[in-house]
Amino acid sequence: MTDASLAALGWSDHFAAQLEPGEIEATPPARLCDVHRDRVQAMTPAGEISLTLPGDIQAGDLAVGDWVLIDPVENRVVRALERRSILRRRAAGTVLMHQLIAANVDTLMIVTSCNADFNPARLERYLTLAASSDTKPLIVLTKADLVGNAADYVRQAEALSPHVSAITLDARNTAALGRLLPWLQPGATAALVGSSGVGKSTILNGLSDESSETQGNRKGDNKGRHTTTARSLRPTHSGAWLIDTPGMRSLGMSDSGDGIDRVFSDLTELATTCKFSDCAHQSEPGCAIQAGIKSGDIDAVRFQRWEKLLAEDRFNSETPSEARARKRGFTKKVKASVQGKRGRQG
Repeated sequence: MTDASLAALGWSDHFAAQLEPGEIEATPPARLCDVHRDRVQAMTPAGEISLTLPGDIQAGDLAVGDWVLIDPVENRVVRALERRSILRRRAAGTVLMHQLIAANVDTLMIVTSCNADFNPARLERYLTLAASSDTKPLIVLTKADLVGNAADYVRQAEALSPHVSAITLDARNTAALGRLLPWLQPGATAALVGSSGVGKSTILNGLSDESSETQGNRKGDNKGRHTTTARSLRPTHSGAWLIDTPGMRSLGMSDSGDGIDRVFSDLTELATTCKFSDCAHQSEPGCAIQAGIKSGDIDAVRFQRWEKLLAEDRFNSETPSEARARKRGFTKKVKASVQGKRGRQG
């Protein structure tokens, strides 16, 4: 097994540095392309293989795109290597848990359409997902051929964050898909995310020899009737790798504070110039955020979305003891406010 053949699968010095001398020969690396409940599929330079899991590794601990070392005789995973990046979201339910989406991704291709699916609030959540995992974001605007103002969608998308690029394309046009090639160099990995029916599977089909079954959109809401139901790693004609993901109905924030700060870096930096360090950006004197809103330099609606994400992330990330402390603090503030009003009235 050569470094060159592994590099074609996305291998890099980051993973090689984790190996002991002779380990690569005894337990060769493989990259996960599908994760099932009791087994995984993996890519090796020799082709795709099916692997079983040892007792100390659960399928939920692994993600498509992970690198593992394997026992080539028993076709079994030996251990997983430390990831370079991991895309994850808060799992549904009241218990704080995370669901792994994809690992070792270079570019997160956020696919949306130039129609009613275009939703700035949802796009900001995807951008936060990318920023939280040190993954480069790219907003891909499909169905651009169906509107006369596609450039307006690009402008709106790139205004969401100082760190995002956006392109338009017709996903059904193979030549147009060539616009994605700068992000799909040999050995690179991109993940496709977005709502149902925006063209993720069409993009995958156009960029690779893989076939992903799709159906049309429902009339009236531009939402798909059928989408990918499982994550998978697939090769592209350019030598890159694509991870197709199911359409996500929700993308909860948790432990995403750093990502939110990066997506809204302009607001985060401006907030540091407020007169008070604990400014809530409401009616406090010397609030730089409110001054920016009044002058028109800051979009008030975008500011509200920023606040909502921060509040959701704090709520979902806090431990039970932190939640109790927050509630006690809120109760004290209410009591102090009530007592203050009574004192003024007296």
